[in-house]
Amino acid sequence: MNLVNDATPEPNPKVGANDLLRFLLEIFAIVTLGIFGFAAFALPWPGVFIGIGLPLLAILLWGLFRSPKAVFHVDPFVKALVEIAVFSTAAIAWWIMGQPVVAVVFAVVAAVSGVINGRREFRD
Repeated sequence: MNLVNDATPEPNPKVGANDLLRFLLEIFAIVTLGIFGFAAFALPWPGVFIGIGLPLLAILLWGLFRSPKAVFHVDPFVKALVEIAVFSTAAIAWWIMGQPVVAVVFAVVAAVSGVINGRREFRD
């Protein structure tokens, strides 16, 4: 009976503070798009459609192009464009809902985090 595992262990990925921040920014953006759809449009239609559709579209784009296990492996510039599209849409949604402080703070934090992550992606 062989109890020794001959498989080489995979290296543990490093998860830093910026990775955690980026995850929280992504969740915040998705929730924001849902709130925007339900709050800014007449219910039941188109509010329900937009309130469910916008977050689903953001999740789809993120999963296809931006996530660590993305379906399509694209250039870092395309990843940045997807990220900018999702995060700027969330910031614009807060602005339209009459919360400019939330919009500006979210946009600045997302931009700084994106620049830090982009520099790391280009270095690797």
